Amino acid sequence: MFDLAKHANAALMFLLELGVLVSVGYWGFTVSPNWAIKLLAGLGGPALFIAAWALFGAGGGANATFPLTGLARAALEIVWFGGGSLALYASGLTASAAVFFALFVLNAVLRIIWKQV
Repeated sequence: MFDLAKHANAALMFLLELGVLVSVGYWGFTVSPNWAIKLLAGLGGPALFIAAWALFGAGGGANATFPLTGLARAALEIVWFGGGSLALYASGLTASAAVFFALFVLNAVLRIIWKQV
């Protein structure tokens, strides 16, 4: 049963990672009435987030080009998931932003307690 909870927490982490990309993309497509800006922000924002995650955080650092550990990894996650939450907030979805960030905090605390980091 405990293993199931750990696997569910790992799955939540993956879904939160995808949620960041969706949130940033959604923000990008709502940021301006100009379609050129919508396309640039809606596609470019997630692309920048993907590049940052691939360079520093992919696979818990195991698949990253420049893996971060310790406080640097914690800072990366706060900026990454906080960015997703801020994107939701900037899009006018304040409740969704709060729920998203709360899920991240819960996931992070459980990963620390269960030594999944």
